[in-house]
Amino acid sequence: MIAFLISTSELLVATYNRSESHTLPTGLSTARRAGALKTMVFSLANVKRWSSCFSMAKERKRGTVRLRLPTSLLLVWEISAFAAAPSDRVSSVKATVNFSRDILPVLSDNCFQCHGPDEKARKAKLRLDTQEGAFRVKDGNAVIVSGKSAESDLFRRITAVDPDDLMPPPDSNHKLTPQQIELVKRWIDQGAKWGRHWAFDPIGAPTPPGVKNKHWPINEIDRFVLARLEEEKLGPAPEADRERLLRRLTFDLTGLPPAPAEIDAFLADKSSNAYERVVDRLLNSPRYGERMASHWLDLARYADTYGYQMDAPRPVWPYRDWVIKAFNQNLPFDRFVTWQLAGDLLPDATKEQRLATAFNRLHLQNEEGGIVEEEFRVSYVVDRVDTFGTAFLGLTLECSRCHDHKFDPITMQDFYSMFAFFQNIDEAGQNPYTGFVDYTPVPTLLLSDAATDAQLAKLSQQIVAKEKQFGAMREAARGAFEEWLKSKPVEPTVPGLAAAFSYDEIGTNIAANSVDASKPAQAHEGPALVEGKNGKAAELNGDNGFTFPGIGHFTRTDPFSIALWLQMQTPPARQVVLHHSKAPADAGSRGYELLLEDGHVAVGLHHTWPGNSIKVRSKAAIPPNEWVHVAFTYDGSSRAAGVRVFLNGAPVEVEVVRDKLVKDITYQGGEPDLAIGYRFRDAGFK
Repeated sequence: MIAFLISTSELLVATYNRSESHTLPTGLSTARRAGALKTMVFSLANVKRWSSCFSMAKERKRGTVRLRLPTSLLLVWEISAFAAAPSDRVSSVKATVNFSRDILPVLSDNCFQCHGPDEKARKAKLRLDTQEGAFRVKDGNAVIVSGKSAESDLFRRITAVDPDDLMPPPDSNHKLTPQQIELVKRWIDQGAKWGRHWAFDPIGAPTPPGVKNKHWPINEIDRFVLARLEEEKLGPAPEADRERLLRRLTFDLTGLPPAPAEIDAFLADKSSNAYERVVDRLLNSPRYGERMASHWLDLARYADTYGYQMDAPRPVWPYRDWVIKAFNQNLPFDRFVTWQLAGDLLPDATKEQRLATAFNRLHLQNEEGGIVEEEFRVSYVVDRVDTFGTAFLGLTLECSRCHDHKFDPITMQDFYSMFAFFQNIDEAGQNPYTGFVDYTPVPTLLLSDAATDAQLAKLSQQIVAKEKQFGAMREAARGAFEEWLKSKPVEPTVPGLAAAFSYDEIGTNIAANSVDASKPAQAHEGPALVEGKNGKAAELNGDNGFTFPGIGHFTRTDPFSIALWLQMQTPPARQVVLHHSKAPADAGSRGYELLLEDGHVAVGLHHTWPGNSIKVRSKAAIPPNEWVHVAFTYDGSSRAAGVRVFLNGAPVEVEVVRDKLVKDITYQGGEPDLAIGYRFRDAGFK
């Protein structure tokens, strides 16, 4: 049995059964106010110990190690198997019934489903979750009369013999035990002092109870333990022998048994601080962080795979190692929480602080083809809200996703207010399919070492210097360029022209390339030839088009331009005009593409959409049923400013949709063909 007494000034921790009257800090439950959801309190039920929250002053007093605390906390204890739940046992007659501990669980389990926060499920317009409702007087009948259980409708209904009057109703499959009924009676007769769940109340220091055996307690925590034992007519277990104590301690702090040599050393150590020395040794062991991390990683829903369909590997082990390191280095608890929830939002956030935020993205992630991407993106955000509630508030927030909580004071508005905090991530609802590309879903963190970071910083400085030189050269050449414009030929030659296709004729599913005859276009699904702007044009239906083998294999640092004539029918929500990629969601749109979005021309270059991409969209839409010359240029800068869109030869204003391309747009081998008119699992042009 382990117990904690956390008072306003210092933490006293005792272990039972104990040996040599030494004590061990083995657990901690922390409470914190969370303003986002009113006065909800942080709790970490699964974290066995967080030593870094406090500075330990090894102040020896009657076998007690005292840990100094900066603020008030609460009384928490782990109750062994012989102890029943508070609401199922009857305390001594003189004991005051506590609403939060003894009565609220009874009402919540048996009454709130029909008389709680959920207005739609509420019966008889009666609420028992509020003080106003519980003390309501209607038609001369009071639900609760303070000090008079016999005159209280609540007590009469829970003790009624007639099944038509009995509450909860027999068909509800809920029934109060005799002990629970006695608690309700005593609470009413003692004045029916109202309260709320302890998690929503300010922390207070409890008064240690009196005990019969005055000699057994060593510190105040012992009095809580002994009082309960005496109430159950039980006595303390005998002290553990030193071998058993060491085994318990080693398992608790490292998850491993002590080695024979460690047992022998402990037995041979007759010093007064032998126990503390073992504790220090175990806390300094790397196994300590692994032991503590196992509890937290369960709470954080850590997994090395994504969970759906092929259950592909997920390379998030650096987060696991960070958690272990945090425990072993005694990272203060407030930082442990803050870094995981919002480390990337801290001023000048470090790589370690951003790494910790992987906590928010350890949910399942789906790569199945054909899913509704937005459905799963929303599911990811919901998981973050639920996990936040479980890990830091000790509350089931998921109950409020579809309706106000039936048992806790949490509304749907509360849920979606918190939802808003956790959906500010530039992510996709579908992972790329294994085999198309192998990458971690964005946003991601480059885990480079210090030497690489220094090299990258040096290269960035060199790039800035070169860009300044380039800008100066461009300005110096502006006059000569303007002179060239005045004397340019009617049909100037295009330097670096790689391919050109007229579609005046398609022979054996091949369209000739007037620049390089060895690289013709390949027709797909038999597009028909119709009258076009200048000669013939290919009529596309959304499923057919052309591929261009060996053409257009550009990287993100290659400048290039593409132009074509097209005629759009009714402005579509989305159509793929041209692309160099394997797929949209299935491949993260890696490559480059020209789209029509509600008639607006959109150009994108992507390593992984949406978080590692650049994309611009024309502010003006092209007119339907008219031939329009559409062109775009890209300067190889990996910036949205390097993309320009032209309609009928004139540059147009664009809005920047994304501007964060930091990795290449290629597939590192096995490049797809440039294609027009269609794309796998996408809406083609027609």
